[in-house]
Amino acid sequence: MKFKILIIAALVTLAGSSCNTKQFLDINTNPNQLPTSLPNYVFTNALNTTATNIAGNTNGQGSNELGFYWSGQWTQGNGYIIVTSQFAYQFTNGDFNYWDSYYDNLEDYQFVINNADANNQKFLKGPSKVMKAMLFQQLVDLYGNIPYTDALKAAAVLAPKFDDQKAVYASLITALDEAIVDLKANPFSGSFGTSDIAFGGNTTKWIQFANSLKMRILIRQSKVSSLDSYIKTEINKIVTEGSGFLTGYDATIGGPSFFQPAAGQLNPVYDRWGYNETGAKRALNNFPRPTKFLIDNLKASGDTLRLKRIAYAAGGENSNTPGVSTKAEIAANYVGTPFGASSGYLPANTSSVGPSLLVKGEYNRAYVVMTASEVQFLLAEAKQRYTDVTLPSTAKAYFEEGIVQSFRVLGANTAGAAAFKGSKVVNYDWDASTDKLAAIAVQKWVALTNFSGLESWAEFRRTNLPVTPQSIQVPDTKRPTRLFYPNTEGGSNSANVTAQGTIDVFATKLFWDVD
Repeated sequence: MKFKILIIAALVTLAGSSCNTKQFLDINTNPNQLPTSLPNYVFTNALNTTATNIAGNTNGQGSNELGFYWSGQWTQGNGYIIVTSQFAYQFTNGDFNYWDSYYDNLEDYQFVINNADANNQKFLKGPSKVMKAMLFQQLVDLYGNIPYTDALKAAAVLAPKFDDQKAVYASLITALDEAIVDLKANPFSGSFGTSDIAFGGNTTKWIQFANSLKMRILIRQSKVSSLDSYIKTEINKIVTEGSGFLTGYDATIGGPSFFQPAAGQLNPVYDRWGYNETGAKRALNNFPRPTKFLIDNLKASGDTLRLKRIAYAAGGENSNTPGVSTKAEIAANYVGTPFGASSGYLPANTSSVGPSLLVKGEYNRAYVVMTASEVQFLLAEAKQRYTDVTLPSTAKAYFEEGIVQSFRVLGANTAGAAAFKGSKVVNYDWDASTDKLAAIAVQKWVALTNFSGLESWAEFRRTNLPVTPQSIQVPDTKRPTRLFYPNTEGGSNSANVTAQGTIDVFATKLFWDVD
């Protein structure tokens, strides 16, 4: 692991005591120089870096993008270079290195935590701890055992030992509890809320986000039967705490006051798959395609309102009418691409990623890191699995609200969600679905589409639902269960990497992947 101490090379103009978030923060790395920047500057940049690392940009693929592919939601368009590492699973420890960028980003948050008190910015400690927990969970979900207790200590520990992934998960719950204590004790003050490009200094929303992440971590472990009592106890503790969860709004980063129409300052999704700062279409716009499985299932279920937000009709977005398809937006014009197909599905004849994610000119949308819809499905599963937890509503109510919130975040008319009540459509109508947990899993998969690819892949590995087709490029049934440790870590921390044993990315499962 590369340990880096980040310093600010070019600070934004001050507005009162806070930073002007309309400009980006330039970070240079100098491992031989002590940091001198104020925590609030580093915090703003750290949040922006988190969005870029997860989403990706013109410099590379983010972890979410890989998740969209391997969960069966997206595939490759045939109007771009064919990539075998993703769709034929021909990858090595030189591919998909999210490790370095994640740990560099974690160093940013650790810097804020370490320096907040001395700079009278204690209000940044809680949010930084929340973000650390989110990123560490994602690292576990990608790699399994990871450096945790020895991590983020800079030159003090150059070869950090790896912690057991199950122990890391347990520690993250404790870390989020500590974050909530910090948040309650240290609300944002003055104009420093502008340095928070996630919740604008709203402490209550940070606590609700922390509780939502705790539910994600707990439910991820729900098929490990030995943890049932622990999970129920922790869920009841969240309810007792009383702040609640993300409800009716999403956890996001950036937005109109932050992203700007300039090179390197766009929403990272828009920048990677959409358009540049002048509105010219990116070449990568032809790459991600909604899968045939996704589109055909939405059609078969009568879920056309969400279909039209998840995808554009064949031929893509009308360049003269942003947000509207070139072809008529009728079900017949939505054409998915078989997963892994390398020919026969050109951009003009297939659907592309839709207006819920990309609209020409909308370069400054906030980047979504967790949706309220996901939270409702977590609550639905918690109540369905553990009927005696003290969650106040029913599994059915949480499930149905999850669909409503999915419509909302996609930009579809939420009234359309009510049409599925009593519809007899399996996995949509709660009463008609005999396997309630399967219905929750399928609806969560739909709701995560276009927003949380890494979460989709993790949930697919945990639940094996929905049963998506194998890649056309792969003759057997093997699918990746995790990533290799990157060769950069193997080179700088070889003894600890070797101690993890032989990694088979098709057979070495994570501890929560028990099926």
